[in-house]
Parts: sequence; structure tokens; C-alpha cells
Amino acid sequence: MRMLLTLILLAAIGWSGYWFVGSQTSQSAFETWFDARRAEGWAADYSDLKVQGFPNRFDASFTDVSLADPGTGLAWDAPFFQILALSYQPNHVIAVWPKQQMIATPQGKYKLTSDDMRASIRLEPDTQLALERTTLTAEKLIVTPSATPAPTRADALSLAAERVEGTLATYRLGFSADGLKPSAPWVRLVDPGSTLPDTLNALTADLTVRFDKPWNRSAIEIARPQPRHIRVKLAQASWGQLDLQFAGEVDVDESGQPKGEVTVKAENWREILKLAVASGALPEGLGSTIEDGLGLVAGLSGSRKSLDITLDFRDGRMFLGPVPIGPAPVLTIR
Repeated sequence: MRMLLTLILLAAIGWSGYWFVGSQTSQSAFETWFDARRAEGWAADYSDLKVQGFPNRFDASFTDVSLADPGTGLAWDAPFFQILALSYQPNHVIAVWPKQQMIATPQGKYKLTSDDMRASIRLEPDTQLALERTTLTAEKLIVTPSATPAPTRADALSLAAERVEGTLATYRLGFSADGLKPSAPWVRLVDPGSTLPDTLNALTADLTVRFDKPWNRSAIEIARPQPRHIRVKLAQASWGQLDLQFAGEVDVDESGQPKGEVTVKAENWREILKLAVASGALPEGLGSTIEDGLGLVAGLSGSRKSLDITLDFRDGRMFLGPVPIGPAPVLTIR
């Protein structure tokens, strides 16, 4: 009995020592990371950092954290941020965001509020911390631009990523937004007759992307990985009687120009086209030209309301069937 108690006591002392050393190492690593960002010209600050969770967790809590990358114009401010990890599995972490935070981009500033935003992240257990898989969820998400305080809302948002087995930098991505309600000014612009419901029926995407390098710590510290091949298994947006689906594959060159074909299926496509013109996504004159061309294609298929056509990306331009519709988007990540 005495021997058993001695072993238990020694194990407790040993585990306590492990936790103390691990917590100090974690705190030092975070402090060093912030120091390195400041040395690179970032704004990288926090008012307090604590690592708690004895005996089974390393829970890092930041207060008044602020990050700004001058190279990309991206910035983030939050009253607190947490990174939670089991002490015996430190490469599997939970990130927890506050109910309110601010994000700034070159296009503007945005306030994000949510009831619960968190991510489960599993990383490779090495110094590069390459992403193996992650799932981010947000409940009752509200995004409000600072310039025009008209929020976009979602009851629930989910984003998942998992590295494809046997690859270095290919990831399967999934996205869904439930109860998505666009901002009122935007809805009035694209739907002045109020013919559509306030909330989208569905917004989902299932795709696989090969990047030029893995998503690891260098993605934040140096440069974001860039897409080189995108396969869309299915992306869908449904709003009232309008339904739009995409599937296909494109290659992306080093300048971000896509080349390939995507099949587009649209129900009540004329109304979708009118929304694109009303929102400014298409010039009004071009919208009329596209409608005439697609009307012929739809008539040949036997249905004037549904459309099944190819969206072709080549030479820096987009073609919807035989109709050129403008320059192709530049697919780069800042």
C-alpha cells in the first residue's frame, strides 16, 4: 500500500512538473510569435496573456488582442481570444472567438457579432503546424459594415476543411449558411418589387482545392497559399423560386487567372440575370445581350425557364455558352 501511494505521489509530481514546463513553454511561444510579428512591421498587441487549465489542459487566453498585417491590409481586433488544448494532445486545439470582434480589409471595416463562434483544429505535431482538418461554426452571425450599418445575418454558418490523404496541399472544403438574410439595402437594390423572401433557402458548396503550398504557420507569417486547381463538386444558391447550381473544374495560374469549364444549371434564369444587373454585377446593356443569347440556348433545350450551360474561363475572360460576359475573376488570397 505504501509503495502504491509512493508511485501515485511520484506520478502526480511528475505530471505537475510536465504541466508547469508545458504551460511556460506555451506562453513563451506565443510571446515570441507576437514579438516576431512586431519585428516584421505588424501591429501585434494584447493587454494580457494567461495559460491555465491544470492539470489536463493548456488554455491560452488573450485579452484585448489586435493584429494588423501592413502587407495585405488585413486587421483584426477582439476583446479576448482563446486557444484551448488538451495537455496530452496539444496539436488538437479549440479556438474560441468573442461575441463581438472587428475585421478590417482594404475594402472596408466590418463588425462581427455571434452567439458562439469556435473552431476545432487538428495540426501536424511538428514545428510547421500544417493543417490536417478544421471545422469552424458560428451561431447567429451578424456582419455589419462600418460604412453602411446594414447587417447581413445568418442563423448558422459552417466551414470545414480536411487535407486529402496522401497529398501535401490539397484540401476538401465544405461551406453552408443556414437562414442567410442579406442586408436590407442590397435586397431593395436587387429586388425592388419585393418578390423574393427575406432569407435564402440554401447556400452551400462542396469543393476540392489544390494549393501551391500547405496551410501551415507560414500562411500567417509569410504568405497565404494560393489555389492552383479547383474542382467544384456542387455549389448551390437557392432563393425563393430561383435556383443556381455549379459544378466543374478550373486550373489557376500564378497570376490568379482561371482556365476551365463549369456547368451552370439555373431555374428561372431570367430573374437571376435581372438580379445580377440590378446589383451591378453585370452592366445593363450586357445583361440584355446575354438574355437574348441565353434565351436562344434555353429554347433549344425545350424549357424557357431552366438553363443548363457551360461557363468557360479562358484568356482572362468568361463565356456563358457562346456569350462573352466579361473579365474572369482573379482567384488570389490576400
